[in-house]
Amino acid sequence: MKLFSQLKTGHNIARRYFVVNGFDGALTMLGIIVGFYASNSTSYTVVINACLGAAMALGISGLTSAYISEQAERKKELLDLEQAMIQDLSESRHKKLSQSIPVFIAIVNGSSPFIISLLILSPIFFSDYLINAAIDPFELSIVIAFSLLFLLGVFLGKISQTFWLWSGVRTLLIALVTTALIFFVTTD
Repeated sequence: MKLFSQLKTGHNIARRYFVVNGFDGALTMLGIIVGFYASNSTSYTVVINACLGAAMALGISGLTSAYISEQAERKKELLDLEQAMIQDLSESRHKKLSQSIPVFIAIVNGSSPFIISLLILSPIFFSDYLINAAIDPFELSIVIAFSLLFLLGVFLGKISQTFWLWSGVRTLLIALVTTALIFFVTTD
């Protein structure tokens, strides 16, 4: 029963980290792209390099911070369990889970903002192929960011068993307010 509880807790934490860091990645990319768009900067190479740098930093930060903190928490839980049971659990499934769950959570936590950032950046990355497209690559990236943030909200609505549309609209409003603030600060 304790093993199932550990697995379920690990899954719940990973799901939460996926949303939280995915949201951070999406808003960060949205902020960078809107900032460049508002300043009329069309150097795609500069935008791509800045966004890739931020995406990599978000991914590495998510990976390492989750691993370090979850590993410490799992070690403490294992030590507490060993003391309560007055037994060495170094060869047990509890020990294996306490080592593997932090890895799983770290991978989810690090990959979420990185993958979402790459999805948002993709129109700018492939801007050479979108030369004759009806929509500007910056604008398409902004639409993708809004869409992903809306979908993260829908996902949260499903998890919390609340009205999914309201949850999606709420995260979309956060994106719109963020965009408006960036335009307000960056335009002359």
